[in-house]
Amino acid sequence: MSKILVAACLSGLLATSSLRAAEMPEVVISKDKKGFVLHGSGKKFTPWGFNYDHDEKGRLIEDYWADEWPKVEIDFRSMKKLGANVVRVHLQLGRFMTTADQPNEKSLTQLKKLLALAESEGLYLDLTGLGCYHKADVPAWYDKLGEKERWDVQARFWEAVAGVCAKSPAVFCYDLMNEPVVSGGKRKEGEWLGGAFGGKHFVQFITLDPLERPRPEIAAKWIRHLTAAIRKQDKRHLITVGLVDWSLDRKGITSGFVPEKIIDDLDFVCVHLYPEKGKLEEAMKTLEGFALGKPVVIEETFPLKCSMQEFGEFVEASKKHACGWVGFYWSRTPDELRKSKSIGDAIQLAWLEFFEKHAKPE
Repeated sequence: MSKILVAACLSGLLATSSLRAAEMPEVVISKDKKGFVLHGSGKKFTPWGFNYDHDEKGRLIEDYWADEWPKVEIDFRSMKKLGANVVRVHLQLGRFMTTADQPNEKSLTQLKKLLALAESEGLYLDLTGLGCYHKADVPAWYDKLGEKERWDVQARFWEAVAGVCAKSPAVFCYDLMNEPVVSGGKRKEGEWLGGAFGGKHFVQFITLDPLERPRPEIAAKWIRHLTAAIRKQDKRHLITVGLVDWSLDRKGITSGFVPEKIIDDLDFVCVHLYPEKGKLEEAMKTLEGFALGKPVVIEETFPLKCSMQEFGEFVEASKKHACGWVGFYWSRTPDELRKSKSIGDAIQLAWLEFFEKHAKPE
C-alpha cells in the first residue's frame, strides 16, 4: 500500500472518529430525575452495557492494553455489535499512581487512547477507579498510609484521571470506587481489602477504624473529598459509587454506605444486584431501598444465582425502579462460546444472547 493511500486511510479514520465524537452528546440527568437524557436533544438514554472487568484469561485491561491494543479494539467493537452503549472500565490505583504524589503518565496516556476508542465506537464509559483487585499490584507504600493520607492519594488519582477525561464526550460517569465499605470496627494495620473472590479483591475499606464516628458520616465525607478533587478538573460529568446490595440500613452486615445518607452527594445511585433463585420479591425489595428520588443503575448483574428465565423476570420487574443495567463481557463472542462445552460458557452465552435480544438502539 502506498504512503499516500495509507495517509488517506488514516485521515479518513481520524475524520470519522472526530465526527463520531462530535455527535456524542453529554449524558445528563432527566428533569424528572428518574433517568438520563442526551444533552441538547433531550432524547432518553438507557444505560445498557458491560463490565469490561477482565478478559478470558482473568487479566485486567491494564495488563494488556499497552502490548495488545488491537485486542481492546476488537472487544469494544464486539460489545458495540451486541448492542451496548455503556462500557464499565476498572482502573487500579497502583497502575495510575507511581508515588503518593505522582500520577503514572504512561497509564494516563493509555486512558486517553481508550477515550478516543470509545468516541470512535460511540460507547460511553463508566470509569470506575481506585481498584485494588490484584493484590500484587497494590503498592506497599499505599497500604502503609493512614486514613487521611490514603484519602489524599485517592483524591490525587481522581484529579489526574478527571484532568484527562474532562473534555471527552465519551464519559458517562466517574464511579469513585467499586464496593467501598466503612469498617464497623477496628481492623489490622494495612488490612484495607476484603476477601478475594476468583483471585480478585472487589471490596475495599475506606477506613480501618471508625473511632466512634457514625459510619454513614464517614462515607459521605469520603465521597465529598473525592468529588471535590474531580470537580477541580471536570465540572460536568456525572459522579456515582458502585454500592453492594447490603448497603441498606437493616439487620445483618452493612457497608456503611447507607443510600439515604449519601444520596445528596451523588448524581445518581449504582447498586450491584444478582438475583437469586426463587427470591425475586426479595431482590425487588432491596432495589426499592436504593430508589430515593435519583436515577438508579444496576451497575453489576448477571444470572449467577438463578436461571435465565428468572433473570429475565428480574430485569423486567426492576424497570419499576432502575433505569440502566450493566452486565459482563469477558472477551469471548457468542460464536466463540458456542464452540465450548463448559457450563460456565453456556451461562455466559445465554446472557449475551439475552443482552443482544433486549438491546435497544438509542
